Amino acid sequence: MPKGQAMGEDQRPKDQPAEPASPGQVTASGTEPPPSGRDASALLASLGQATGPARGTSPIHVLTIIGQIEGHLVLPAKNKTTKYEHVIPQLVAIEQNPAVKGVLIILNTVGGDIEAGLALAEMIRTLSKPTVSLVLGGGHSIGAPIAVAADYSLIASTASITLHPIRLNGMVIGVPQTYEYLDKMQDRVIRFIVENSRIPEGKLRELMFRTGELVRDVGTVLVGREAVEVNLIDEVGGVARALEILRERIGLGPELTNGQAEG
Repeated sequence: MPKGQAMGEDQRPKDQPAEPASPGQVTASGTEPPPSGRDASALLASLGQATGPARGTSPIHVLTIIGQIEGHLVLPAKNKTTKYEHVIPQLVAIEQNPAVKGVLIILNTVGGDIEAGLALAEMIRTLSKPTVSLVLGGGHSIGAPIAVAADYSLIASTASITLHPIRLNGMVIGVPQTYEYLDKMQDRVIRFIVENSRIPEGKLRELMFRTGELVRDVGTVLVGREAVEVNLIDEVGGVARALEILRERIGLGPELTNGQAEG
């Protein structure tokens, strides 16, 4: 080493161990070592990053169904979707997990595959654990049966539900769809909604086949309280109210805060 030159990291004797880098410190290689454990938490706090609640602290599982419900056909990548083959294992795991005492289902969906949506609705209905659904934004088309599949349903005051006759395109098991097939599928949807809500069948059919409300379609849009007034949804409310009802049904005390609920 030339005289007067300070010994840098590259010139450290081989038998001298390198000092460990602290979080946020850039090493000679130009990379920053990943923080771990307590150091990671301290770094997040110093940067003003909010940390979520610790996992495993809540007996409430939150299940979200958003965008378009994807079933037997793969939708374009630009579509926001909920894939039913991803939700089904979650529902099975919820049923088998003794640590999960209740389920909050949050919906903001435009609808989607009829049979996939009915499959999810049937699974939610047959869960042995208390379930509460909350429609935020929209619960349109096949989203309506999913909303009423829960033990208790809520809708935000600004959210809406569109009821209309089902429409299917393409082929089912290689056979062109007939009017009889569509009629039977429509009856399945109507029967499920009537059996899992307090809306009379005649009223539901009237809303589904109403003309003059939708510009290029038949059907009805129910906004907030309107869905409650026709006995489709149980109550107008938000997240806090949904969690309150679910805690009551589970038998939990008020000490469980909203922030502890997690999926």
